[in-house]
Amino acid sequence: MIGEDLIGQEPVSQGLRDGGRMALLERFYPDEYLDSAYEINYEKLYQDGYRGVIFDIDNTLVPHGAPADTRSMALFTRLKEIGFESMLLSNNKEPRVKMFNDKVLSRYIYKAGKPSPKNYIKAMELMGTTPATTMFVGDQLFTDVWGAKKAGIRTWLVKPIHPKEEIQIILKRRLEWIVLFFYKRDRGRYVKLDRRYR
Repeated sequence: MIGEDLIGQEPVSQGLRDGGRMALLERFYPDEYLDSAYEINYEKLYQDGYRGVIFDIDNTLVPHGAPADTRSMALFTRLKEIGFESMLLSNNKEPRVKMFNDKVLSRYIYKAGKPSPKNYIKAMELMGTTPATTMFVGDQLFTDVWGAKKAGIRTWLVKPIHPKEEIQIILKRRLEWIVLFFYKRDRGRYVKLDRRYR
């Protein structure tokens, strides 16, 4: 009997609802999740065919609003020596972005409108790369990662460098925690994801 077959089973409608929720969450999942932009194995990524790196700035490379420091300047020098093109993609206004870029000597797009994919695509055009040869590194799921995924770019989510953030970002972090809870449950601990790039 059909009724008997369903006894003890999850209702189909409930399964579909749960599947829909998971699909909604999974669209925000990063491809990789690490502690820091500074621990990524860029040399290995270049060997694997990547040619361009797009970075968020605040709380990805330096604390929010901070100028470029010795570590970030050394990273961009290293990327140039490897052969990478690079681009800074920020929703901030130009004075803040230019202040950082003046020290690292990359290129930048300010007031980028993330998570719209428009300026991710523009960044690739400026670097002469494609989604298949471009990587994105940022600290926020709903702007950085989501925008890059819509542009077809492989994403690296990193932990925020400093806890001090603007209130609107703090509110989004609470929602990020929910997504990351399911991400870690589904994918396992992030340190096990792909050791080739660490």
